[in-house]
Parts: sequence; C-alpha cells; structure tokens
Amino acid sequence: MALGARVLKTGMAVAMTIYLCLLFNQGSPVIAAVAAIFAMQPSIYRSWRYFLDQLQANTMGAIIALGAGMVLSNEPIIVGIVCILVIMLSLKMKMEDTIGLTLVTVIAVMEASGQWDYALLRFAQILIGIGSACFINIIFLPPDPKKQFIKQIESVFSQMSLLLRTSISDEMTEAAFHQEKRELEQSLHSLADKFKLFEEEIKKLKKAKFSRTRHVVIYKQLLYTLQRGMEVLDSIENHYFQSMRGEGIDQLFDEHLEHLIRVHEHVLLKFEDKVKKDNEIMEQLMEKNEQFLELMMRACVNGDDSSHRLAIVVAACYEYGLQIQRLDRLVGHAGSAQE
Repeated sequence: MALGARVLKTGMAVAMTIYLCLLFNQGSPVIAAVAAIFAMQPSIYRSWRYFLDQLQANTMGAIIALGAGMVLSNEPIIVGIVCILVIMLSLKMKMEDTIGLTLVTVIAVMEASGQWDYALLRFAQILIGIGSACFINIIFLPPDPKKQFIKQIESVFSQMSLLLRTSISDEMTEAAFHQEKRELEQSLHSLADKFKLFEEEIKKLKKAKFSRTRHVVIYKQLLYTLQRGMEVLDSIENHYFQSMRGEGIDQLFDEHLEHLIRVHEHVLLKFEDKVKKDNEIMEQLMEKNEQFLELMMRACVNGDDSSHRLAIVVAACYEYGLQIQRLDRLVGHAGSAQE
C-alpha cells in the first residue's frame, strides 16, 4: 500500500495538534486531534474554505450549546434536541460538510454545562485541530490538482485504449473485460473530481488570468473526450454484439477504433509538447470519420431491425472522433499545456 501525501499530512497534523495542546496546557487533546483529522482537505482552496466554514459553524454550535447548557441542562435528551437544531441550521446555511465536527463541538461544550472556561477550552481545542490541519496542508507538500490531473490523464487513456482495441475483436475474457471496465469507470470518476479541484483553485483561489482560464477549457475537453471514449465502450457492450452484422463490419469497426485511438494518443502527446504539430493527421481523421459514418449508416438502413442497435455504436464512435478534433483545435491554440 502506497503512503500518499494526504495520509502523511494527516498524521503530521494530528501530531502537531497534540503537541500544541500539551504546550498550551489544553488538557486532553483527543477532540483537537479528531478536528485535525476531519479538516485535512484535498486542495488548498478547500482547506481555506473548510477553515472559514468550520469557524462559522463551530462558533454557532458552541454558542447554542453553551446557552442550552446554562438555561436547560446537559441531559441526554437535551443534547439530542440541540444536535437536531444545529443540524437544521447547518443545512439552512448550506454547510453540510461542517455538521460532523460542529456536533463534536456541541457535545463537548454541553458536557461543561454552564462552565464558560471549560466550554471555551473545548472550543479552542477544536480550532487548534482545524488550524493545524490547514497549516500542514498548505506548508508541507501542498496539493497540486493540476499536476495530479495531467498525470492521471495518461493512466486513464492507457486503460481506455486497451479496452477499445480489444472490444470488437473480443480478445479479452469476459471477466477480465468487466474488471478492467469497472476500474476505468472508477478512474474516470476520480479524474472528474481532480478537475473540479483544479477548476476551484483557478476560479476561486487564484486570480483567473486568461491563460489559466483557457487551460481550464482544455482540461475540461480532455476529460470530456475520455468520457466520450467510455461511451463507445458502453455502446459496444450494450448494443454491438446484439445486432446482426454483415461480412467485414467487425474489421471496419476495429480499424476505425484503432485509428481514433492513435489520433487521440497523438493529440495527448501534442498537449504534452512531445510531438510536432501535424495537420494532416487531423484532416485524415475528419475525412475517415465522415466516411465511416456515411458507410455504416447505409449499412444500417439496408439492414434488419437489429441494425438500429448498431447505429447507436456508430453514433458513439463518430461523436468520439468529433471530440478528438475539438481537443486538437484547443491544444493547438493554447500551445504548451505545461507552462
């Protein structure tokens, strides 16, 4: 099992929190350590956003809990009612992510019913935990969603190209194909999450210069093109082998998919500034994609009812080709993506 940066930083944040609590005589550091674990986020923007949200939500929870503890009591039924109230207010404020830690604050403060010093001590411990996690996340190996996204693009494309190259020829065993496809779906979901993190940092944390905004458009198209390739796989699995196909159809699909993958790979290499620009390759793709669509539509029209399912696969392949063309235009206009 690999030791990821986030795992390492979580341990460092907990250690720092415990040390600070002992240094400032804050008593048992358990609550502070729990707060540090909750507060470790996958990006700098989310760390900062989480800190601000938790500051608001925990202050609200502490005030309500202290008031309830002083006026009412810290009986279990009262604690439960206060927790319900805090959850409702957090949802109203659209701070769903803060609920867990805010409830820890509520319970800790209500434990010290009517004791201001004890309640403030517990509240301070939670802020120490949150602050330590944010500090470690920003200072030590700060997360870089852009680099993570670019690195993961290569891995996802490699997974997808293997499945596309073997989908028509049916070379892989059914169990292996489904296993690889599930892993590809998970990787695509993870890649989409990385893109959201990168987009957040560009638009909300940093000043969105034109070049950075342009790169967001390119990265979005990188993701979208891979998703269209995934749709080709889905359509092949759901419709291709259930349709009646004439002689030579399998070979036509196999060759066209191979061509699409090669051009997609070329565009990715151009995106990484590893190959020279070659307009002829893209012109060939456009021509072959149109020819493939026209030829297969005629075959589908002249075929039986099952050929309608084949048309779904044709449309998915054609759309995949179109998105590769669009990606190439964006990469060509932007220059090197590694700036």
